[in-house]
Amino acid sequence: MRKGKVYLIGAGPGDADLITVRGKELLEKAECIVYDRLINRELLKYVPAGAEKIYCGKWSGFHLMKQEDIQEALVDRAEKGKVVVRLKGGDPSIFGRVGEEAQLCAEKGIAFEMVPGISSGTAAPAYAGIPLTHRDYSSSVAFVTGHACEGSRNEAPGVQWKELGRGVDTLVIYMGVKNLPDIQEKLLVGGKESTTPVAFIQQGTTAAQKTYTTTLAEAVRTAEEVQLTSPAVIVVGEVVKLHDQLSWFENQENRSDKMPFVHVI
Repeated sequence: MRKGKVYLIGAGPGDADLITVRGKELLEKAECIVYDRLINRELLKYVPAGAEKIYCGKWSGFHLMKQEDIQEALVDRAEKGKVVVRLKGGDPSIFGRVGEEAQLCAEKGIAFEMVPGISSGTAAPAYAGIPLTHRDYSSSVAFVTGHACEGSRNEAPGVQWKELGRGVDTLVIYMGVKNLPDIQEKLLVGGKESTTPVAFIQQGTTAAQKTYTTTLAEAVRTAEEVQLTSPAVIVVGEVVKLHDQLSWFENQENRSDKMPFVHVI
């Protein structure tokens, strides 16, 4: 029996056109694909009709498949000689748990390859006209999870909001909608100015993209007013001021050329 291989692929931030060339090539060769809720379903058209499709969607508070089961499914199919694609939203190495999946492959002697994708943390701000660095506003940026991870193998320190607030010019927060009140409080207590600009970028890079700007002091109130829901990227920093001037995607008619982004169900 030929040996299988697992490809851990980043699907990009939502716009199906942002899949990498390498990612698309591997989708076309897949014999089994294990895919997340946050991928654009348009990408599934590249997968051969006879391939096994395993959906492992996750919502806040609900996992269709446990992470351990996902990892076992990858190894099981690869041990049977299949070309296995694990398709993740964004970039798999940024809050995508690709390390855990790769570790199990390594432990079981399964060949694997990590295929980077475009992260929503860089793409969504770019589509909103918010460069994460700018000579006049920001010389440093940090990517932070706003969602505490449960069940980790090792004790990892929590996000150091105080140090980040004082030491980093631009913060990009993933999965932060639910915990926004706590994030706001910790940044303010840590010394971040209440007038610091904040942007919420919802459904980034898709036809449904919306960007809301506010200040750190008003962030929670604004999120409640616009009924902010995930997936959304939160940007905190002076670079948010550039949104009004540089918002190229949301202000263009060719935005209508993009297919509406529908989560895989």
